[in-house]
Amino acid sequence: MRFSRLSALQLDDQISRIAARIIGLFVWMFIVTSAFGSDVDVFVVDKDGQPVADVAVYAMRPGEQNDLSAPTASAVMDQIDKQFVPHLLVVQTGTPVEFPNSDTVAHHVYSFSHPNKFFLPMYKGEQHPPVTFEHSGVVSIGCNIHDHMLGYILVVDSTTYTKTDKNGKASLSLDNAEDYEISIWSPRIRDVDELLSKTVVMSGNPGSEVKFHLSKKLSPPHGGQSGSMSWSEY
Repeated sequence: MRFSRLSALQLDDQISRIAARIIGLFVWMFIVTSAFGSDVDVFVVDKDGQPVADVAVYAMRPGEQNDLSAPTASAVMDQIDKQFVPHLLVVQTGTPVEFPNSDTVAHHVYSFSHPNKFFLPMYKGEQHPPVTFEHSGVVSIGCNIHDHMLGYILVVDSTTYTKTDKNGKASLSLDNAEDYEISIWSPRIRDVDELLSKTVVMSGNPGSEVKFHLSKKLSPPHGGQSGSMSWSEY
């Protein structure tokens, strides 16, 4: 009987120690997460409060453009059914972008956007090497054969970027010890640039939300072959 009592006490002690370790582990994980990073949800809605999809969202720290590591992967803007896919691509400065032609017809891809202008003479398949974009800014992409084709590449001096989903939502994982400027961009947005950026103070504010409520009516979406918007109208 005495042996059974001792065994029960030892078992209770072991259970208590295990429980304490589990609790300590969760506390440690919470502290680490709070100290090093958390997600910020960004919402973009139009003048009527409706969500806006496919909006570029990116975050920058002060001076980040001077301290960027080299991109580790290339990006792709394809050509399918006489359209650029995706219509809007977001990349970090210095990223090589591939322009495969998965279409059934030839295309001649080009951009006059200074200083990122380039030309890919008429081709099918994957004839041309990637184009590396060394300067931040908006790059308008066209086809010299099919005038209705239009695409955009937004080159940003940041490693933290994404696009809004169908609910107008995007999530960014940011360092809690830093302050950030969160900016949005879309060829459809007509609001002035000054309204498209907001400063977020992350210290002591894990799980923040940022909302952009646009004040001006959006430009119609590019309609490809539908003719709703032409290249020159953007």
